[in-house]
Amino acid sequence: MVRATSVEIGKRAATAAESRMLIDGELAGAASGAEFDNISPATGRVLGTTAAADAADMDRAVGAARRAFDGTDWSTNRELRKRCLQQLQSALESEQEELRTELIAEVGCPVMTTQLAQLDWPLADALRYPARLIDEFEWERPLQGGGLFGERNMRTVVKEPVGVVAAITPSNFPIEVILNKLGPALAAGNTVVLKPDPNTPWNATRLGRLVAEHTDIPAGVLNVVPTGSNEVAGLLGTDPRVDMISFTGSTAVGKLLARQSADTMKRTFLELGGKSALIVLDDADPAKVIPGAVGVCVHAGQACAATTRMLVHTSLYDEVVAAVTAAFAAVTVGDPALPQTLVGPLISAAQQQRVLDAIAQARRDGAEITTGGGDVTDLPGELGGGYYVRPTVIVGVDNSAAIAQQEVFGPVLVILPFGDDHEAVRIANDSAYGLAGAVVSASSERAMAVARRVRTGAIGVNGGMYYGADAPFGGYKSSGWGRQCGIEGFSQYLETKTIGYRRPRGA
Repeated sequence: MVRATSVEIGKRAATAAESRMLIDGELAGAASGAEFDNISPATGRVLGTTAAADAADMDRAVGAARRAFDGTDWSTNRELRKRCLQQLQSALESEQEELRTELIAEVGCPVMTTQLAQLDWPLADALRYPARLIDEFEWERPLQGGGLFGERNMRTVVKEPVGVVAAITPSNFPIEVILNKLGPALAAGNTVVLKPDPNTPWNATRLGRLVAEHTDIPAGVLNVVPTGSNEVAGLLGTDPRVDMISFTGSTAVGKLLARQSADTMKRTFLELGGKSALIVLDDADPAKVIPGAVGVCVHAGQACAATTRMLVHTSLYDEVVAAVTAAFAAVTVGDPALPQTLVGPLISAAQQQRVLDAIAQARRDGAEITTGGGDVTDLPGELGGGYYVRPTVIVGVDNSAAIAQQEVFGPVLVILPFGDDHEAVRIANDSAYGLAGAVVSASSERAMAVARRVRTGAIGVNGGMYYGADAPFGGYKSSGWGRQCGIEGFSQYLETKTIGYRRPRGA
């Protein structure tokens, strides 16, 4: 387990980092020799460098993926796919602690989060579940009867891989998203070009090295292509050799990719932003809602599913605001490498400024800031150069305010009152987003009834967790389309073919 400061962690991570990309089975730098800096969000200092792909590198990666799909038996050899996923699982486990160190260094995530969704949770089942589906999934199913053309006419529905998948992943939970994309995409028989976020490239390039050195995955089946260029990344959306875009990130970029993909009719899976609501009904125990509220602070609020709107019945409103304000004020902000830290840095100076700008806009809109509201200026040593924002509670606005409608992606919670269950549902649904949510009530039946009326892709009731490789996750409305994980997530990486054939006479 990590027991060092972020400065020490950064040095350790830099020593073990993989800077090369993986293209067509080979680990190499960019053809041009270009590199880009990997910045520590905890200190603002350069950790090291990573190969910076240009258009030629991306072209080679897509070409390799196309050849591997069209020219090898990867798409049809299920036993090979299962063995390779098991090999990758073992390889990742063999470097689990090094990966943990790397995530803390380049993502700035608190060490405690690596024991949850940052690392340990996805490592437990993100590859194992789709590997198991290779044996359990119904790849073919016969249709009953001969249909319109008599009993000799037979029909079979066949599931086949989509082809070349471009997986574009974010900086907030990078290895979690990468594994939950690669697991089903590879298990289904696709080949992949992985483009990691340039703020957090090393976890992806490490995975590329493990694939090259410790698995039988054929050359070109997985390509890892880091780049700091949006123009180079955008080639994945327009290249006709790419059959599917699997993207997790902002709604604005998701919409851009959808437009880019339209001309070549690519399938798109888009897991986008959220402005999820935590609904506190009038029979709830106020003390039991504090953990859910403070959850917004975890990893500095950089979670698309975070319940950043808290809707509280008017009879409990003042009490809950006071309790949540006290809880936020007590949250530890600082070095993400220390076990007591809940709130580490934002991923970049630009994201820090976006969060501070959103808080400033809320003030101009007449909001009251009950705690927080600014950056952190009292951290010691090199941490003073990091990108920290104090956990912030905002009241005094209605649901039409920008702070209640726009995704902030920081440790910022807005608390809104409501009068009855109907109004709570109306406010929760009054959003461009529909990704996640939560309901708290003394009555499970009542909470379930409210949960079923909220237009969102996932929702927790009285602390219930929906997370897991077997649980589909994704959103309604501007939170995207398609699902990650579960049978639904596996199926979206598959095409459907119906075959009709004549049964021989007498057979």
